[in-house]
Amino acid sequence: MPFSSPIIIRMKTILALTLTCGLVAGYPSVTLAQTEVTDALKAPAADLHPYQDIIDQARALDAIETLIVARDGEVVVEEGFHGHTTTETTNIKSASKSIVSALVGIAIGKGILDGVDQKIAPILKDKLPEDPDPRLEEITIGHLLSMQAGIGPTSGANYGRWIASRDWVAAALAQPFEDEPGGGMLYSTGSTHLLSAILTRKGGKPTLELAREWLKPVTGFRIGHWQRDRQGIYMGGNQMAMSPRSMLAFGELYRNRGKAGDVQVVPEAWVEQSWTPRTRSIRNGDQYGYSWFITEMEGQPVYYAWGFGGQMIYIAPEEELTVVMTSDESRPSASNGYLGKLHKLMGNIVSAMASETGSATEEKKNPAEKN
Repeated sequence: MPFSSPIIIRMKTILALTLTCGLVAGYPSVTLAQTEVTDALKAPAADLHPYQDIIDQARALDAIETLIVARDGEVVVEEGFHGHTTTETTNIKSASKSIVSALVGIAIGKGILDGVDQKIAPILKDKLPEDPDPRLEEITIGHLLSMQAGIGPTSGANYGRWIASRDWVAAALAQPFEDEPGGGMLYSTGSTHLLSAILTRKGGKPTLELAREWLKPVTGFRIGHWQRDRQGIYMGGNQMAMSPRSMLAFGELYRNRGKAGDVQVVPEAWVEQSWTPRTRSIRNGDQYGYSWFITEMEGQPVYYAWGFGGQMIYIAPEEELTVVMTSDESRPSASNGYLGKLHKLMGNIVSAMASETGSATEEKKNPAEKN
């Protein structure tokens, strides 16, 4: 069946009505019909989708693979680019750190962990170096979450050597100190992997099993493949497969202050703690909480999970927005300016939604007269 756009339907209707009226009145109205049809043909293509401009901006990014925009829980944009779909899984890279953070918050809420000030050395005592630096005794769970442990990072130039080691937990704890615990941000996947090891030990189950059990009430949330180290510990903060729709479900959980329907999955206080600035990122200058980046767009606070290549979960609470973007995982996103392009796209989305909110508010204040 041939496709009929709203524009074509409108043209047909106008032409039929105009010709009918002309015949009844006894004079031709071809000129009027031609004018209306011409106006209809000039109607912008954006009429086909209320957010076509946003979709076009996304499509112009050569590395982007998917975009989902949800407002107040309703998906208003869901697009795949360059042959990708929102249902296929992708490696969300370091965006998975925010998921591990959620599990830590749940574990604290359940009493499995004492809190963010709990020292990690007693939990991982058998993994400490033979002659440990005394400062290892000062590292807390909170330090790992905010990347302020002080030990040298396993990410970046050190990543390959770290994952080639026989024991990722022991290797992370053996890194030389570059700062004091609680000092500046030292972004390290090793820190999040230590959290995964702690969850496994204290929770009594593999981290993936805990995630599936604790996040079960979140409709649409699912973790696919997740890499493990040689000891069977699921990798904290990398190599996790999820679909964009599943990422959206997780983002919505946080936008709703940790609730999935009527179930408080993540303690509301933990969402607040996670979004409280603890340090500042050396990667892009944005603030950082408990495994969430914090910035401002269009004058509004925006919280985001960020994975290598541009795997993004953005939340703009004031506009009730959750936005997911996935990109080619083989390309960087920080060093080449691509992250800035994703931020710009997100800023435009926030701006578009804010304009709608303003228009709706103004319309309520000054309702148009109806004839």
